[in-house]
Amino acid sequence: ALDNRTPMHSAPPVSFRVGQSLLARRLLWTTWGLGAAAFATWCVQFGGEPWRTALLALVLAGSAAGASRASRLGEGVSLQWDGLHWSCAGGNADLGDATPVIHLDLQSLMLVRLHQPGRGAAWLWLERPAFPSRWLDLRRALHAAASSQGASGAAVPQP
Repeated sequence: ALDNRTPMHSAPPVSFRVGQSLLARRLLWTTWGLGAAAFATWCVQFGGEPWRTALLALVLAGSAAGASRASRLGEGVSLQWDGLHWSCAGGNADLGDATPVIHLDLQSLMLVRLHQPGRGAAWLWLERPAFPSRWLDLRRALHAAASSQGASGAAVPQP
């Protein structure tokens, strides 16, 4: 019988091409739309000082720009796990021996940060429809990597 407490030493190799994430765009723009609705409600209810309204409108415009940029994270990147190391290439990312950190996992949509010491980080929206046949392998590999890291992000020695 397989003991569930035994740590997974290595997930099988996987390659995943990151494309446009429609789910990420919907999530970000829905969140932005709720903020815009709250802003409009505030304007109707309280109006108040023109400088406050202008400041909030500026913040809303800035958040729209941020949502637009964030919705395109990782497009055109190829993410690879060779059984020992994570890497990504393409777009604005070119990382070799990188460490993945899962920041959001919605089962069919994940936000992952790949970090390589001294090189910075790449943020990736990973979405099941981009490569459905590889999705479960990718999730297994990412969660195996996450379970092998301690709270500090350092690798935990495997027995």
